Amino acid sequence: MSLEKITVSKNRHFLVTESGQPFFWLGDTAWELFHRLNPGEAEYYLDVRRSQGFNVIQAVILAETDGLHTPNVNGHLPLNGDDPTRPNEEYFRYVDEIIHLAASMELYIGLLPTWGDKVHTKLWGIGPLIFNTENAYVYGRFLGTRYRNDSNILWILGGDRPADGYEDLWDAMACGIMDGLGYRPFFTYHPIGSKSSSAWLHNAGWLDMNMLQSCHVFLDAPNWEMIRTDYERHPRKPVLDGEPNYEDHPIDPFTRKWQPEYGRFSDYDVRKQAYRSVFAGACGYTYGHQSIWQFWNLEREPINFPVPTWQKAILRPGAAQMIHLKNLMLSRPYFTRVPALDMLPDIQPTPPIGNVEDDCYNPLRASHPVAARDAMGSYGLVYFPLAGQTLRIDLSLLRAGITAQWFDPRDGMCHDAGHHPNEMVTFTSPIAGPDWVLILDADPGWYLAG
Repeated sequence: MSLEKITVSKNRHFLVTESGQPFFWLGDTAWELFHRLNPGEAEYYLDVRRSQGFNVIQAVILAETDGLHTPNVNGHLPLNGDDPTRPNEEYFRYVDEIIHLAASMELYIGLLPTWGDKVHTKLWGIGPLIFNTENAYVYGRFLGTRYRNDSNILWILGGDRPADGYEDLWDAMACGIMDGLGYRPFFTYHPIGSKSSSAWLHNAGWLDMNMLQSCHVFLDAPNWEMIRTDYERHPRKPVLDGEPNYEDHPIDPFTRKWQPEYGRFSDYDVRKQAYRSVFAGACGYTYGHQSIWQFWNLEREPINFPVPTWQKAILRPGAAQMIHLKNLMLSRPYFTRVPALDMLPDIQPTPPIGNVEDDCYNPLRASHPVAARDAMGSYGLVYFPLAGQTLRIDLSLLRAGITAQWFDPRDGMCHDAGHHPNEMVTFTSPIAGPDWVLILDADPGWYLAG
C-alpha cells in the first residue's frame, strides 16, 4: 500500500501530507523491531499500535543490542563481515517485509539506518565502529535504492549520539540515501539525551525537522523549553521530542544505573512531557516504554530493569492515552497554532536543571503550565499539570464569547467550565486528576463574522 509522503508545512512549523492534510507525528520507540520480533509478533505489535492511534514507528536496521553479531529471529546477520557495503540480502528481506506490513496498516516507519554506536564509540554501546564517510555514502545509496518505492519511510539518522565531529559522515549517508532514492526525502536526526539535533545540524541542508531527546533521568525534564528554543530558531524547522521519559522506566538521576528503588515513570509523567512539549510548539510527540523498545520477554536478558513483558507493556495506560492528545490537536485549526506563553502572565520560563539533589524533584518544573492558542484567536489550550491548580489566564488574546471546557487527558472526555469574557480570568483545575487541559473556544459565529 502506498501512503502519502510527509513533508514540512508552508509556515515551517508543522508536518503535512502531500495533499496538504495535517500530520501529527505520534511515534513509538520500537528500536529492536527488525532485530527481535518474528512475523507474528511484529504484526501483533503494529496492529495494536495502529488501534491506539500511533502513526510513526521508530525502528533501527543495525540495532543497538549487539545488532551486528546477534542474529535476528530468522538467524540472519545484517552485514557480511561487518561491512556496510556488503549487506546480507536475507536480513534485509525481513526488514522489507515489516516495512511493507506497516504500510498495509497505514503506519510510517521512522527508519534509522544504524544505531549511533556503529559510528561513534566514545560513549556507551559495544559497536563495533564500522562506518566512515566513504562506506556511509555507499550504505545510504543501497538503502535509498532499495526503498525507492516505499513512501511510508521517514528517515532518522543518528541514534543516541552527538553529531559533532561526525557531520561529514552523516552528510555522506544522507547524500547516499538521496542519490539512491532519486529524490529528496524527509530527514531528521536522533540525538544524545538532553540535546537536540539543532545543536550540530540545524543548518544542514538535508535536515527537515529537529528532534530532541529529553530522556529518562529527571522527573519533569523541561522539554517544553527545549522545544521553545528550537521553535524560535531560523531558518524555521519543525521540532518534536523523539525520546522522552519511557513509561515504567526506572527514575535514577543519582547513580545513573537505573535502579528502580527511586520509582518509575508513570503514565502521568508521560502525559506531562507530551502535552507540555506539544503546547510549546512541537509538531508531534514520540511515546516510549522501557519494555517495548527492547521487546523484552522472560527469555531475554533485561536491560535496565524492564517491567512488564512487552506483550503486556503494549497495553499500558500511557500508550492508550496518547490518542487523546493527537485527536485534540487535530480537532481545531491546525496550522495557525502558536505557543502562548503570553496567555500566562504570571509564569516565567523554567530554570535549567542544575544540582541533581536540588533538581530531581523540582516543584517549579512539576507545576509548570504551558499554553497554546490559535493565532487567529479562535481557541486556546492550557495544560494544568496539577489538580486544584489556580492560574490567571489572559483571554484577551482570543475572540469574544469564550466557552471553556476541562479536557481529561486520561479519557479524552470534556466537562463544562462555563462561559467567559475575553479578559483576564482565573481558573482552578478540578481536584480529581492530577492533570487537566483547559480548552477555550471563541464563539464560532463571532469568529466567522470577525
